[in-house]
Amino acid sequence: MAALKIKKGDHVIVLTGRDKGKTGEVVEVRPKENRAVVRGVNVVRRHQRQTAQQEGGIISKEAAIHVSNLALEDPKDGKPTRVGFKLLPDGKKVRIAKRSGEIIPEKN
Repeated sequence: MAALKIKKGDHVIVLTGRDKGKTGEVVEVRPKENRAVVRGVNVVRRHQRQTAQQEGGIISKEAAIHVSNLALEDPKDGKPTRVGFKLLPDGKKVRIAKRSGEIIPEKN
């Protein structure tokens, strides 16, 4: 299992599927499943049973989407880009956008 190049807090673009072209922020990453949950993308309607804490009914929530269907948004022009890695002179490893060469800022 390879490490994912998409992290929580990244802005991504959906490449395929019914939400193609939509952008959103990564809310959760599931490395074991190679999936990510993106805010406002792949919204599904679920039937929720009533519990003591939560009321019942049909709720809408985001479902996980496979990372192969996502591309990182280039910090320079907002278009989809691949991710590369680069070692800075101080020894720190950073992610870079292959499209523009810009360093992808860390959100955490």
